[in-house]
Amino acid sequence: MSDVLLTQDNDGVRSLTMNRPESFNALNVELKVALTAALREAAADDSIRAVVLAGAGRSFCAGQDLKEHIALLEADDPSPLRTVEEHYNPLIRAVATMPKPIIAAVGGSAAGAGASLAFACDLRIASADAKFLMAFANVGLSTDTGASWTLPRLIGYGRAMELLLLAEPVGADEALRIGMVNRVVEAGQATEAAGELAARMATGPTSAYARIKETMRAAAAEGLDEALDVEAGAQIEAGRTADHREAVSAFVAKRNPDFTGH
Repeated sequence: MSDVLLTQDNDGVRSLTMNRPESFNALNVELKVALTAALREAAADDSIRAVVLAGAGRSFCAGQDLKEHIALLEADDPSPLRTVEEHYNPLIRAVATMPKPIIAAVGGSAAGAGASLAFACDLRIASADAKFLMAFANVGLSTDTGASWTLPRLIGYGRAMELLLLAEPVGADEALRIGMVNRVVEAGQATEAAGELAARMATGPTSAYARIKETMRAAAAEGLDEALDVEAGAQIEAGRTADHREAVSAFVAKRNPDFTGH
């Protein structure tokens, strides 16, 4: 694993930490490739039942590494933004299709693609000093990293349009109020809080979580009839799992269920 991305496993939780603190964890090609590969690996590993995504140092992620981008512009690269198709799109698909919960631990700044990466996660824990900035317009660019899809679904079309067009920062308390994040904790505590929540979810019904995510994605993009069909199929599959049988048995016996994720 590249040293731009740190990986740690603890009782079914895999923590992925973007590790370029000197550049506020800006996303260069090396980090994007490493992160996408790590997410796919976590998705395929049955021993991993929850994922935490964090940033080293004082920031979560400053977005695209502009130094790398400027170098492409100065070299008259014919397609300086091909990274959107080559790296950002696969990265967000890896997050969105993760068949287990993925929690973003946002401390400090999350800007542009960095903020969008957090929005693609299932849950967001922000520290009190967190600040989100949809900075695309500031550098004369449109949206990428899934922001046009994820942000309106979190905070509504009108507010998302405002943040994208005006590029005004959103602090942690405001982010909580408008639904951009799920919880706010003390400064410096986001990673720890996300880890505690992930540890709790790692003992939960992983297979059910995967199907909940599947139905939510379908409902976000389809009509009611299509969503009902997806729900029916997912529920049939969930009803066949060992976790469902264990939960029912535990309910009848008035004990806590022992989920295995299968």
